[in-house]
Amino acid sequence: MSKLTKKRKDALAKHDLTTARNLVEAAKVVKDITYTKFDASVDIDVRLGVDPRKADQMVRGVATLPHGTGKTVRVLALVTPDKEAEATAAGADFVGLDDYIAKIEKGWTDIDVIITMPSVMAKVGRLGRVLGPRGLMPNPKSGTVTTDVAKAVQEVKAGKIDFKVDKTGIIHCSVGKVSFDDQKLAENAIEVIQTLIRLKPSSAKGTYIKSITLSSTMSPAVPVETTVTSA
Repeated sequence: MSKLTKKRKDALAKHDLTTARNLVEAAKVVKDITYTKFDASVDIDVRLGVDPRKADQMVRGVATLPHGTGKTVRVLALVTPDKEAEATAAGADFVGLDDYIAKIEKGWTDIDVIITMPSVMAKVGRLGRVLGPRGLMPNPKSGTVTTDVAKAVQEVKAGKIDFKVDKTGIIHCSVGKVSFDDQKLAENAIEVIQTLIRLKPSSAKGTYIKSITLSSTMSPAVPVETTVTSA
């Protein structure tokens, strides 16, 4: 048995993973049961009482995590030449238009977020078959199609994330890294939860937030109290 496996087994034996905790305690447990040689992501999964097949119950939105994601977000700004300097100054990693559209059409997707302008969406739209399956397609609802490119780039770099309920009714997104302080992970998670509460569709009936869990890239899920509204 490897040392890594024994450490993990010992950590798991210390914690009851059937009892819901507050966010700070849940973050502490996730960190304790994660043994990786890299700084693993910490993710939140929220099961919502919605039917994503109904258009009026599709939950999608953005949240700006107060402590960022801990990830280096690679941003491509697909903009007209007059906006290139602005996008570069705001921190975009790649800036251009036709040359990058050609690269993407050949399969290049070595980026995390694409920000573009309404005036070039006709060109960007044809990239849907490449970008859509990878969740990279710019969308006005997530703030990635905008006339204020610089602001959008800065927000993404600072920790703005976008999320969308999947076909099983679950929202899944990263709220930081295992190296984060417990309180900071909890505060990032509460920002996501509060955003989801604000986005509750009026047509959703019954219990809206059905379950919440925190986990890392390499850990089991730790249940979180669904009544939590602050860290």
